[in-house]
Amino acid sequence: MNFHLSKPQPNQAGLRIVRLAIATLAALLMGNDHTSAASSLNEEAIETRPAGEPLMAIVALHEQRITVYDANGWILRAAVSSGQVGRETPAGIFSVIQKEAEHYSNMYDDAYMPHMQRLTWSGIAIHGGPLPGYPASHGCVRMPYGFARRLFEATRLGMRVIVAPNAVAPVAIAHPALPQAKAGPDPAAAAAAAAEADKATSRADQARAAVIVASRESAAAMVTMRKAEIQKMRADAQLAAAERAIAAAGWPEAKEEAEATKRKAAAQVAEIEAQLASAQAQLQPKLNAMAAAREAASTAEAARVIAAETARKAARDLEPISVFISRKTQHLYIRQAFQPILEVPMTIQNSDRPIGTYIFTAMERTGTALRWSVVSLLGPHSGGQPDGSNVDARNNHGRNAEVITNDPNDAKAALERLVLPPDAADRIAEMVSPRSSIIISDEALSPETGNGTDFVVLMSGEPQGGIKHRRPGPQIELRYGRLPYWRSPSAGGYSSWWR
Repeated sequence: MNFHLSKPQPNQAGLRIVRLAIATLAALLMGNDHTSAASSLNEEAIETRPAGEPLMAIVALHEQRITVYDANGWILRAAVSSGQVGRETPAGIFSVIQKEAEHYSNMYDDAYMPHMQRLTWSGIAIHGGPLPGYPASHGCVRMPYGFARRLFEATRLGMRVIVAPNAVAPVAIAHPALPQAKAGPDPAAAAAAAAEADKATSRADQARAAVIVASRESAAAMVTMRKAEIQKMRADAQLAAAERAIAAAGWPEAKEEAEATKRKAAAQVAEIEAQLASAQAQLQPKLNAMAAAREAASTAEAARVIAAETARKAARDLEPISVFISRKTQHLYIRQAFQPILEVPMTIQNSDRPIGTYIFTAMERTGTALRWSVVSLLGPHSGGQPDGSNVDARNNHGRNAEVITNDPNDAKAALERLVLPPDAADRIAEMVSPRSSIIISDEALSPETGNGTDFVVLMSGEPQGGIKHRRPGPQIELRYGRLPYWRSPSAGGYSSWWR
């Protein structure tokens, strides 16, 4: 179900109005039908405590349910309809990379997909839609219309969305290997940088306006001078003609008349020369002012660019980081604000044995420490194969697959198999903050990971029909910074994780 960003075409507006009315009517009907999968009985919310910011949403394909969590547990829950057989919603790790309250598919008859939150640029999303009570979409995750609106209003870009074959939930975990946040970036400094960027923009705008005024004034002075030059050329021509008439005069009366004409032309030349001198005198300061205004505008624009970049960096530093560690590639990757930051080789001990897939999330800061949770997708208790696959899930979409045991001991064992370059570990410790995440997986990065995305990890042992039918997005070359003094594993110099 690919997406487009363009506005609806005029010849489709009427059709969309009809479809919107039908979708609205369907939502109302489903809201009144207590036997429907989208009924209020399948929408739950925690009302006994104030809900915090959603940190993650977990879609359980087997249960056809989405659950949204804040730092203290689940806050929202509803039934869903995921991808039908052959176009299954891929199990894996995603994040919200785009939000659009009113969206239409450009593949499936301009289908209305309200409160769309995009998970991949190739078209997988969560959005409002009809729920027949079983998987029926072309790969997206449909939610009850009202629930989709409520979730849309509560989320921000970057929220983690986990699509799991079976029901899983985050559990608390503490381990020395999990990094603890240092002082971190200062929000006040970021606000000050943003304010300075606004001031620099205002100064640049004023400088550009001054250039426009100076240019107009210099242009007007130039026009006055050009007019005086043309008038002088004409007066000089009249004076020269009068002198020729005097020389050609054959009788005294004609000569006297020509001399009178000459005197008149000479006076006009003198008057115009004075006007021209005045125009030239006025033009030069205008030209000097315009040059000064242009230089000031150039300086102000350079300052604006620097201030804007400083503000962007300060704002980006406030965003959580994502760390991805792949057993398959034996590499560690870092992203922040959808941009690649770092890639370095690292070691997973006993690399021939599966490690599973774990998503560690820094839930909140408690004093000077971070409180972490973990979600396990495929681990030692999930029936995973050496290649990270799950036979039951692969064969029947997880309908008969064993519910994954979310045992934090498995996650702790995975952490203890990691050996990182000390410099990479130090950098992560400096950047980690609430909402940051660490993903450990047997999988490699999905090609869906690209410009404007967080890490996308697809579970190779699960059906991926919903994404295989998608048109691929633009091929983006990922560029990560590399630590210049990283040492290879054979050279030694490693420490185990963040210890």
